[in-house]
Amino acid sequence: MTRIVSGFAGSLTLHVPKSGTRPTSDRVREAIFSALDARDALRGTRVLDLYAGSGALGLEAASRGARIVTLVENGFGAAQMCRKNADAVSRMAPKRSSAEEHTLKVNVSTQAVQSFLAGTKDGFDIVFIDPPYDLSEVELGANLAALAPLVADDALLIVERSSRSPEPLWGPAFDLDRRKDYGDTTVWYASPAEPLAAD
Repeated sequence: MTRIVSGFAGSLTLHVPKSGTRPTSDRVREAIFSALDARDALRGTRVLDLYAGSGALGLEAASRGARIVTLVENGFGAAQMCRKNADAVSRMAPKRSSAEEHTLKVNVSTQAVQSFLAGTKDGFDIVFIDPPYDLSEVELGANLAALAPLVADDALLIVERSSRSPEPLWGPAFDLDRRKDYGDTTVWYASPAEPLAAD
């Protein structure tokens, strides 16, 4: 059973596809969001959840104060679950005046990740990337390269991979902040690289 851990939708049970996805374990999800809460990194942010599955990572961020959340999931059944879960979380969001900037908005895209990244003009502050473990390092590297122009200067990327996978191919756009291991899962934290000083 997958639930929202905390925030206004805390304890809400999420619909999870019967097959084809690998939900982030509660332990790993709690650790990720404890780290984000310690940085006060969520309130008012624009969050992107790639390979969203049930949408648990993006919707946890929504529950904890993100302003705009975009879930990208190409699988038909999983995308349906994302929509159901997004609707449930949105209904629980605190009611605010229509003029207020921080009214929650949750979007669900059914495109392939690389197609979405190539076509969007949106900007993001936090990006979750939790692809199937069999996604190639080259394809993940292409995702990261396509993300480079879409993220804020102080953005944070959180990549979840098998502990047997090598470090992601960050390219010149991102620097590794740290890695954390949880059994068979490794979580990589990265941020945009500092621009090179002009001569």
